[in-house]
Amino acid sequence: MSGFAIFYYLGQITMPAPYTPTTAANKNPTDKSEVFIKGLNVPWEINFLADGKIFVTEREGRVLEITGNDKKEILKLNDVAQVGEGGLLGMTQHPQHEKNGYTYLYYTYQNQGLKNKVVRYSHIDDSLREDRTIIDNIPGNANHNGGRLKFGPDDKLYITTGDSKNPSTAQNLNSLAGKILRLNDDGTIPPDNPFSGSPVYSYGHRNPQGLA
Repeated sequence: MSGFAIFYYLGQITMPAPYTPTTAANKNPTDKSEVFIKGLNVPWEINFLADGKIFVTEREGRVLEITGNDKKEILKLNDVAQVGEGGLLGMTQHPQHEKNGYTYLYYTYQNQGLKNKVVRYSHIDDSLREDRTIIDNIPGNANHNGGRLKFGPDDKLYITTGDSKNPSTAQNLNSLAGKILRLNDDGTIPPDNPFSGSPVYSYGHRNPQGLA
C-alpha cells in the first residue's frame, strides 16, 4: 500500500497520519488522523494542484482555495441550484493548468426545471474568472446528477451524468442523461467518439459519481 487518503464529512477534511507498513505486533497505538481544514459547507470535490494549493467545491456554489491551514473563496456561483444532491459538484483542472489556468466545474441550475452544465474558468489573480460554457442542458433532478470530471490520458475531458431519476434516459442516445461524455477541452466533439457527432462515450449508467 502507498499514498494516502483523505476523508471529508461534517464540514471538515481529515487526513490520516503518514502511512508506514505495520504488523499487529509493531503497530503504534498513537497513530491517529488529524483535522486538516474545517468550517466547510458540504464539500464535494477536492483537487490537488502542482503548486501545493488545494481547490475544494462546496455544493452551495463556492470554490475554495486552501493553502496550508488557510482557506479563501475564489469563486461564488450565483446560479447554482442546491436541491437534494444537486449543486456545485465536480471539478478538474486542465492538463496544462500551470500554463493556461483552466478549471472546469459541473453544477446544477434552474432553467425550466433542473439542468446541469460544465463551465470552464480561468485562474486569474487568485480568482476564477472569464467563464466559458463547455456543455449545457444535461438533464438534472434532486437526485442522480452524476457530476464527476476528469481528463483522461488522451487529454480529453470525461464527464459523468446521472439518469436524473428517469432510468429510460440512460439507454436513450439522444439524451445526455445516464452517460459518460467525452469532449475536447474547448467543448467540441472528438471525431473518434464512438457515436459520430455525439459527446456520448458510454451509456446505460444510473448515477456515476467516480472516475479513475
